[in-house]
Amino acid sequence: MSAAITLKQINKLAIPALISGVSEPILSLTDAAIIGNMDYNATESLAAVGIVTTFLSMLIWVLGQTRSAISSIVSQYLGADKLSEVKNLPAQAIFLITSLSILIILVTFPFAAQIFKLYNASGPILDLSVDYYQIRVFGFPFTLFTIAVFGTFRGLQNTYYPMLIAITGAVANIILDIVFVYGIEGVIPAMHIKGAAYASVLAQIIMAVLSAFYILKKTDIPLLVKFPFNPEIKRFVLMILNLFIRTIALNIALYFGTSYATKYGTTYIAAYTIAINLWFLGAFLIDGYASAGNILSGKLFGAKQYKTLLDLSNKLIKYGIIVGLVIALAGALLYYPIGNIFTDDKAVLDEFYSIFWIILAMQPLCALAFIFDGVFKGLGKMRYLRNVLLFSTLLVFVPVIFITDELNYKLFGVFTAFTLWIIARGLPLIIKFRKTFKPLVQNA
Repeated sequence: MSAAITLKQINKLAIPALISGVSEPILSLTDAAIIGNMDYNATESLAAVGIVTTFLSMLIWVLGQTRSAISSIVSQYLGADKLSEVKNLPAQAIFLITSLSILIILVTFPFAAQIFKLYNASGPILDLSVDYYQIRVFGFPFTLFTIAVFGTFRGLQNTYYPMLIAITGAVANIILDIVFVYGIEGVIPAMHIKGAAYASVLAQIIMAVLSAFYILKKTDIPLLVKFPFNPEIKRFVLMILNLFIRTIALNIALYFGTSYATKYGTTYIAAYTIAINLWFLGAFLIDGYASAGNILSGKLFGAKQYKTLLDLSNKLIKYGIIVGLVIALAGALLYYPIGNIFTDDKAVLDEFYSIFWIILAMQPLCALAFIFDGVFKGLGKMRYLRNVLLFSTLLVFVPVIFITDELNYKLFGVFTAFTLWIIARGLPLIIKFRKTFKPLVQNA
């Protein structure tokens, strides 16, 4: 690796990662847009998609941390020129995580109604949430398999093949969504919200098959599990445990946000569904540069190139703020047309437009927080990431949302809490990084 990291090198990793990163939110946004325009239970179905998407995101983010752990270890060994020592690790990691996902299906499937009652869902919204979840959950193991393969590619400094896989999955999901939700007269009956769930599962299967094909065809990383476990499996498991706790904290925030929005009524949860899915999309767009930070920082750390690592962080701060501002500006220019994509319910749109500006204003702040999340994951510093998110959730987000609820701020209060949460996540990471690596560079 050259002594300096250029914008071209960053973009070569970031842009394909950005495209592949939006695959999951695109699956959910596609469901939301198509379901929100149905002529049957549209508002209730949109609310159900929002509730289930929040819960599924929790599961995916908890177990999908495999990607960061694998990427960190593989990239560090690549930087140290010792890749052969961890070639069997990805297959073992995939085996562990997919086995756990099957167990989660067995546990959550029969208790879906009880789970979504915790989100304050009731009546038709609860019934639709159960219907949607009990189909979509079967795509969970395939999603985790794909995520783990993406992590392996990232460790190898390759985001091109994950991009191809993600594009294929997103296009397949859109086509299948339209066909299954609305039906084809005389051929396929309209399945409404269930059709959206089937479309998502099939798209996830397609992505998993392509992931297996590319990892076997384009790398020498095997997918056949062989024992004994790699010595790095212990560090991998510790990373996952720290990220697991961290992601639980993250999803406490998402749980409270969704729960309060649902408590305020159907109009509010429908507006929240549109808003939070657009926020997820913005997060995943920024995640391209977070991924570049993850990938490059791991390799530079493994190679002990600390000055280049510090220079990389400075560039990522600048590019992240620019990307965040571009996203915010694009959202501002399309402020009203965006809402109309998802629904024509005036009450829902009024609530959405009243808080959409907060999501746009958050984007540069999100960029900094997510980029340094990626950098710390590449460094393998999962314990510090865990502690920061516990602090920002339990001591910032939760108290703020309780206070704003008492003040009856409703969705304005929910997204105010999210904004302060993002600030409390990002600032400590930037400070810690600079305090750690500036002395190493000065003493080199």
